[in-house]
Amino acid sequence: MKITTLNVNGLRSADRRGFRDWLTRAAPDVLCLQEVRADQDVLDPALWAPPGWTCGWHPAEKKGYSGTSVWVRAPEIARFTVGSGHARGDAEGRIVGAHLAGIDVWSVYLPSGSSGPERQAWKFEYMDHMWAWLADRLASGRPTIVCGDINIAHTPMDIKNARPNEKNSGFLPEERAWLTRLFATGWQDVFRVANPTSVAYSWWSSRGNAYANDVGWRIDSLFATPDVRVVASGIERDALLSDHAPVHAVVEVG
Repeated sequence: MKITTLNVNGLRSADRRGFRDWLTRAAPDVLCLQEVRADQDVLDPALWAPPGWTCGWHPAEKKGYSGTSVWVRAPEIARFTVGSGHARGDAEGRIVGAHLAGIDVWSVYLPSGSSGPERQAWKFEYMDHMWAWLADRLASGRPTIVCGDINIAHTPMDIKNARPNEKNSGFLPEERAWLTRLFATGWQDVFRVANPTSVAYSWWSSRGNAYANDVGWRIDSLFATPDVRVVASGIERDALLSDHAPVHAVVEVG
């Protein structure tokens, strides 16, 4: 099974950059999108209900903000769960899951804390909620992959300029420790399992020619329970659909 995650930074914007042609070429079995920034009222019907796909959507209550989606390639039968039970997170459309025959796949968009202390406090609040939520998924014994824009780079290997960013949201010691503890419980960092020593990024700032100079962060991830076997994973740097790159993974269950 091929699973792809992508923060589109606005699905309509990504579509103008060739999203539909890219999707045909990439050909994932399951696609997880974050920051779709749209709902049924404004999307082309062929994006809201794309031919050949079954989709679960979680738009934010605020128009043009946040939002997640999971697309499952037909004829796979999927049941969807919208939200995780956190009132503010669910109002912001931060999680939606697809329940397939042998695996659950979730699209998750963690808040960014880069705009100031209040946003960082909200990010920590949601991380606390997600810690318990992820523990429940692990304890269930159900094969699960959680995909999305996590807004945290784990180690210096996952960020171009580690030391200057140690006091910045996305690379704070508390955030990195959260991931370290998560992986110690049994969750797998799918990209890192497949690429133990590779340096590759999934997001670049719009400032300072960051993309051209490859001054990036690996903040888009797939996390898998131990019963999911990772076959391969990679980052499609040159897709150019948004400021984030698609992250692909091939996995097996059973």
